[in-house]
Amino acid sequence: MAQFTVPTHIITGKGALDEAKAYIKSYGKKALIVTGKHVVKSTMMQALIEKLEDIEIEYNIFDGITGEPTDCMIEEGIKVYHDNNCEFLIGIGGGSPLDAAKAIGAMITNPGVIADYNGKEIPNRIPPVVAIPTTAGTGSEATKFTIITDSKKDIKMLLKGDYLIPELAIVDYEFGMTAPRSVTVATGLDALTHAVEAYTSKKATVMSDTLAVSAIKRIVKYLPLVSQDGSNREAREEMAIAALEAGICINNSSVTLVHGLSRPIGALFHVPHGMSNAMLLTRCMAFAAPEVTDRLAILARETKVATLEESDTIAADKFIVKLEEICKICEIPTLSEYGINQDTFDRAIEKMATDAVASGSPSNTRRVVTKEDCMKLYKEVY
Repeated sequence: MAQFTVPTHIITGKGALDEAKAYIKSYGKKALIVTGKHVVKSTMMQALIEKLEDIEIEYNIFDGITGEPTDCMIEEGIKVYHDNNCEFLIGIGGGSPLDAAKAIGAMITNPGVIADYNGKEIPNRIPPVVAIPTTAGTGSEATKFTIITDSKKDIKMLLKGDYLIPELAIVDYEFGMTAPRSVTVATGLDALTHAVEAYTSKKATVMSDTLAVSAIKRIVKYLPLVSQDGSNREAREEMAIAALEAGICINNSSVTLVHGLSRPIGALFHVPHGMSNAMLLTRCMAFAAPEVTDRLAILARETKVATLEESDTIAADKFIVKLEEICKICEIPTLSEYGINQDTFDRAIEKMATDAVASGSPSNTRRVVTKEDCMKLYKEVY
């Protein structure tokens, strides 16, 4: 038995925002738009405002999401929502504004403070959330998860629950055409990590496997292309679809060791999430390989990096090498090359390993993962 959940409505392709107007109008008379300082000045924001005015929806803009969202930002957004009597939320931007919109919604209808829900299911239905990604990678437009930093404990909190799944996901690749290379690469590698982890997760299902393989094939082909030429419309469109597929995958199969180790690095050293995933991806897949050789071999053959005649072991190794090649094409540094001081990093390893295990994500790995394994992997990837 397996459950499979997706947003209530998903609209993809050029002009998706126009097609979505009837749905948006049904959610209420006033929206809180959650975004960041860059997107608020963009043509995407102008297009959204024009559509809202077309259908006579009032709105307030909260553009206080800078970098990866913190509990303080969420509290500020909640105040703006209440002060302006908003009825639903629209998140527009990268994964951070989308995550923030879901977290603000969660705290509109659920008591207490956001830290109360770290690792727990959100119990009460939240106001409708419309998710409009402007990057291709996080998949937040399709997931029942949101990641918020606890500014007091320096940890990334994982909030979860079906009520966090957006009512409406609007995926128009044109909104990502102007994303800078650094963002394109980091978010694209985030999507690749989602798909590979979902496919190798204990919780993988037939439905998630289908989408994971599709996403991986797209990303292996198109991420190197879009990293070299951001104006490549075909590559942008394929990556937008792949990110959505990968988001649906982790919504149903969850993530594993890579994300478990990645979140503490982001919380303590502020490495962009997709980049920290990429720093860990190859090594973590090599660690998991003894228990997922057959699955990695399938991915190798589906992406044409291995032949049917080659053994599963050889094919799996070739797929891990391919992951490493993609990270090199995308110029992913090591933690050392990123500029993190080794002594500072070494002192943080035990806390990061503890936080990684506590998140629950490593336990989805088909190979048993201990705190000691996590500490060893941190040392290896530095």
